[in-house]
Order: sequence, then C-alpha cells, then structure tokens
Amino acid sequence: MNALASVGAVNAEYLEIVESTERLAAIKDQWTRLTSDCDALIFQSHDWISAWWKTIDDRTQTVLRIGLVWNDNRLVAVFPLAITRRKGLRFLEWAAVAYTDYGDLLRAPECSDAALDKLWGTICDAGGFDLVLITRLLPDAAAWQVFKPGQAHGVKLRPNHRYEVSSRIAGDWKSGAAWLASHPKKTRHNYRRGIRILEESGTVQFRLLGAEEPLGPVLDRLSELKRKWLKKNAETSDLFDDGKSTLAALVDVLARAGILRLFVIELDGTPVAISVNLAQRDTMMAWVTTYDPDFARASPGMGLIFSYVQWSIDHNLGMVDLLCGGEAFKDKLATDVVTLRSVIGAGAVRGSLALLADDVRQKFQQRRNRDETLAEPD
Repeated sequence: MNALASVGAVNAEYLEIVESTERLAAIKDQWTRLTSDCDALIFQSHDWISAWWKTIDDRTQTVLRIGLVWNDNRLVAVFPLAITRRKGLRFLEWAAVAYTDYGDLLRAPECSDAALDKLWGTICDAGGFDLVLITRLLPDAAAWQVFKPGQAHGVKLRPNHRYEVSSRIAGDWKSGAAWLASHPKKTRHNYRRGIRILEESGTVQFRLLGAEEPLGPVLDRLSELKRKWLKKNAETSDLFDDGKSTLAALVDVLARAGILRLFVIELDGTPVAISVNLAQRDTMMAWVTTYDPDFARASPGMGLIFSYVQWSIDHNLGMVDLLCGGEAFKDKLATDVVTLRSVIGAGAVRGSLALLADDVRQKFQQRRNRDETLAEPD
C-alpha cells in the first residue's frame, strides 16, 4: 500500500508513503536524480536501499515506510525508513540500518520545512511500530531539521543515550610515506614487522582490485574470514552468513556507482586481509574490513589499513574515514573523532514501557558507576 496526502497550502507539494516493492522500483529514476542533486552518500541511494530490500530473507519481519515529498511531478525529499521486528518490539528506523554507517534523509533546496514536518507526522500517523529509534546521525545531518526540539508533528523524540563514533584521518601530508613517517618509531616498526612476519610464509602483495576482476572469489573469502573471526569472538552478523546474498548485492552497488575500492593483502595470491572501501566526497571510507585470524601475530588487518591510508594520500584524497565503531586501534590512527547521535520515542504503549525500563536500567548503571568511582582509593 502506498499512501498519498496533500501538504495543503504549501505550493504544489504532496506527500507519499511507499510500502510496496513495486512502488519502490517505480521511483528509482527520480530518487537517483535527487541523490545526485544532493551529492548524497551511497547509503541514501535508491540502489543501496533496494539491494538491501531485495535480499531480505523474511519480509514478515520488515516493512518499508519510505516517506516522499513531491513538488508537482518532481521528487524533492526522501525519508528512507522501515519497520523492523526484534527483541519483541517493532522499531521504526533507517532502512538498511544494519549496513548503513551514516543515516539521513534527502532534501532538495526547494522542499519546504512544512512539508518535511508534515511528512514525519504522516509517517508516524500510519502506526505499526512501538519505538522510533533513529541512529547514526552526523552533526550536520539534514534529518535534524525534522528531529529538532518541539516539532509540531509526529512522535516526539528525545536524545538517546546510545551513540557511536566515526574516526577520521586527515592532514597536510605531502605523501603516504610522509604520513607513515609522522607516526612514532614503535608504530612504524610494528607495521613493517607485520609485513616481515607474513613474508616468512611466502610472497606478500598489497593491491587494489582492478575494475574488471571478478568480485565473487574475494567476497567469498571475506565472508569466510569474517565468519571465522566472529566465531572466535562470540559475535554474529548475518551479512556474512553462508549463502547470504546481501554483501554481494551491496558491493555490486558500489561497483556500479564507480566508487568501490577493494584492497587486499595477499600471501602467495590468497587474501589474508580484505577491506571493502568506497571513495566519495574526496574521502576514502572503510566499510567492511577483515583479516585471517590464523595470521594474527602479523596483524595483517592493521597492515592493510596502513597501506590503503598511504594509497589514499598518494591519490590525493583529503580524508580517510574509518566509519562507525570505537575499536581501540582507530584511536591510534585518528586525527579527529566525530560523534554520531541518536534519538528515540514511543509510538505505542509497549514502546513507552520499553523506554521506562531502559530509563530505569540507565539510572541504575549510572548510580553503580558513581559508587564504584567513589570507592576507588586515592
């Protein structure tokens, strides 16, 4: 079902809520044009959202809730949301949120504030969810226009205690070698030592996969290594499940957009570290990185990061963005850290109860942390 509503007296704007696969496909060209006009990240593109949607195994657990603003026959805003069931609750959140580092809406300059506010209200009035949880919002995200305090329409949202960080590397180094030389002697030694350890087992090569090379074997290897790493660390991610097609579909989106940069460190032709990156807005973004835990002593994952950072600087990219995640190794490399905020609100009674329970847990945790701090010896 796709709902239509007029904004009223605001020019010729009207609203639409997309919930069907057929309508999602029909708006591809307009959405793609808007993505280009906004210079938006691939995460907000029609191809990215569609690739995710097409590879969902169980559609009973997910519902599209994509809001659109039209001005006459021209698409001027996209609010890419979905409702997902987990932990006994229905969450209204970014579409493809599990694979999207930066969530946001798309908005053309001619889209009015009133239309965006009304769109949010229309999305919320459609119901079907217990909680709104909008995560990974950059400080300059366009969505803050909708989520500002005191909005007139829709579910009232508040800041959520959950946040993530994005680590970036940027500077005025003249070359990748100059960036490497800027690190402490111990750091440079560890990087070179890792390469030497690998070379004890065979021929080592760092390279960027060519545009014509088949991606399948490398992605299969990446999933194999990731599953091994996840098992060792007692973690899970369905992106790398055997037989799952989402990873290949999303990487294909990057390749067709011409922004895929897939780097590997190979040992005798077999990848022991792989990083699926994308280059947009003068920035190298590291989307998925993994390594063979059998070679952990050589730290091939870190070796790969050091290598593609140098490559990026040598190819005149202004920044390397390690994207979301607070891993300790990123602290050693980052020149800047950006905090991604989130907002939350209740859309039904069950959601209100869940928020209340979460507030109680947070207050208990804060009190315990305070008591532990006071108990520490001077």
